[in-house]
Amino acid sequence: MGTAAAAAPAAAVSDGAFLHGLTTIDKVASTVPANGDQNPYGTVVIKHDAGDLHQGNVLISNFNNGQNQQGTGTTLVQVSPQGTATVFAQIDPAHLPGPCPGGVGLTTALSVLPGGWVVVGSLPTSDGTSATAQAGCLLVLDNHGTVKETLTGDGINGPWDMTAVSHEDHTDLFVTNVLNGTVAGGGKEVDRGTVLRITLKDHGDQPPERVKTTEIGSGFAQKTDPNALVIGPTGVGLGEDGTLYVADTVKNRITAIPRAVEREDSAGTGHVVSTDHHLNGPLGLAIAPNGNILTVNGGDGKIVETTPGGKQVAHRLLDSSGNPPGAGALFGLAVDQDCDSVYFVDDATNFLNVLH
Repeated sequence: MGTAAAAAPAAAVSDGAFLHGLTTIDKVASTVPANGDQNPYGTVVIKHDAGDLHQGNVLISNFNNGQNQQGTGTTLVQVSPQGTATVFAQIDPAHLPGPCPGGVGLTTALSVLPGGWVVVGSLPTSDGTSATAQAGCLLVLDNHGTVKETLTGDGINGPWDMTAVSHEDHTDLFVTNVLNGTVAGGGKEVDRGTVLRITLKDHGDQPPERVKTTEIGSGFAQKTDPNALVIGPTGVGLGEDGTLYVADTVKNRITAIPRAVEREDSAGTGHVVSTDHHLNGPLGLAIAPNGNILTVNGGDGKIVETTPGGKQVAHRLLDSSGNPPGAGALFGLAVDQDCDSVYFVDDATNFLNVLH
C-alpha cells in the first residue's frame, strides 16, 4: 500500500487477529519487466475485468529503472495469482498528455477506479537522488495502459501513496505528499507532509475529471534519505467508519484522520492510534477484512496488525534478507479478493509474494 488498496469490504472490527490464520509465504512472480525496472512499490488487487486488466490479478508499480536509480521507474506490471507477469504499461516521460514536473518515477500511490482507470503517482528524479526530486503528478491511464491525463498542482507535490473509494459517479483519492520543503531541508525533518482528498467525477469512456481537492491532513514529518530517497507519510487505508489511517513513517506510528470522506478542513496529523513496540518505520498500509490495520515495516521486514483502538495484536516476519534483516525490503501490500491472504512486494528480491 502503499497500498495501497481500496477500502476493505464491510466487516465488523475485531480484536481477533487476521494474521493469526496466515502461516505460509510463497513467491508469486518476479516484478522485473524486460526494460529492467525494479524496486516494486505500489500494489493493488484488480477487482473487475476491464480492458487489459483482469479480476484477481495484482497491479504493481516500479520506482527504479534498470540502473537502480530511484524515482525513474516507468512500468506497471500485472501479475496473476498463478504467477504470470505481463507489462500493463511502460510510460514514456517525453510523451505525456499533460504536465508532470520532473518526469516519471512511479511511486506506491496506485489505485484502480471503476471502468479500469488506473491512477498512479509519480515522484521523479533525474539521477536517482533526492537533490533532483521534483513535484511530479498523478498519471491517469485507461484500461489498456495508455496515459490519458495528468493531475498536477493544487497540493500535489511528491505523491507517495494513495487509496481510493468510489460512490455513484465520483471517486475520492486519498493521497500522501512528501516533497513540501523536503529537498530544501537537506536531510533534516520538515513537518509539512500532507494528505489530500482529490475528488474525481466519472465520465465513462473519457478520463475522470478532477472537481475538487481538499487538504485533510497536514504537518506530517518528512525528510530526504540517501537509501529511501524520501521518508514521509506513506500508506493510507480507509476504515469502515470513514476514518483514514496513515502510516506516519518518520514518527514510527499510525495516526487516524476522522471523517476523511466529508471533512472540509485539515485534521493535522490526526490522533495517534499506535506507536513503537512492533512498529519499525511503517510504510505500506491496508485494511484487513476484520477492520484492523495492516502495516509493513521498512526497518525490519515485519508485517504488523493493529486494531483501530491501538492494540498491536499480531506481527510476522516477511523478509529476513539484508543487514539488518528485512531493512528496506517491504513497501506496498494488498488484501486479496477472497480476503484470505495478503500480497506484498519485496524490494530486496524484486518479487511479488503472498502470505496465506
